Amino acid sequence: MSESANANVKAYIDALYRWNEDEALARVLASIRERGMPEISVPPGYGRLITLLAAASGASAALEIGALGGYSGICILRGLRPDGVLISLELKAEYAELARANVAAAGFGGRAEYRVGEALARLPELAEEGKTFDFIFIDADKENYPKYLDWALKLARPGAIIAADNTLLRGRVAEEGDAAGAPSVSAMREFNARMAADPRLVSVLLPAYDGLTVARVMP
Repeated sequence: MSESANANVKAYIDALYRWNEDEALARVLASIRERGMPEISVPPGYGRLITLLAAASGASAALEIGALGGYSGICILRGLRPDGVLISLELKAEYAELARANVAAAGFGGRAEYRVGEALARLPELAEEGKTFDFIFIDADKENYPKYLDWALKLARPGAIIAADNTLLRGRVAEEGDAAGAPSVSAMREFNARMAADPRLVSVLLPAYDGLTVARVMP
């Protein structure tokens, strides 16, 4: 499909859902912009998909690696059971505080816990506490995606959904030459290959936007 055709398809899909414009998520995007934070929240279509996946899986305990301003956190929480909870790991304290405020404003203040610091330091703590999850979303530093997958598999309950954003890296995972040797590209290729080949997983890589890889942990 040509670039212009892709743009037309995206415009068509956006128009289909324009009636359902979301005040809570618009608030998140505005707050990110006002603070000069990176505008890298999941796209609206993937936000809806995250909600759908969490709901379809009947998830009650979710883990998010990378909070930013709370956009994906709200999408996850909307799909969880009424008593479901989210633990979100975020490197920067100011991002975690904004996410916490936005999630509370969306009506989920008592159902989200934010842990600040390096995710690879926080993940072993979750294991030591005996935490397990039936929905795990990865959207953080790309070079550590393979390590995040290791931890996701350790913390996942049987039948859990593992989803990860930006798995195409704007097409660089499919390029040759200089891009092929970049640490983030090498890491993402490893992540995608493992998601595709691990016998414990049934997975798919969705090519829309910047790529979303989704897997179910076999019971």
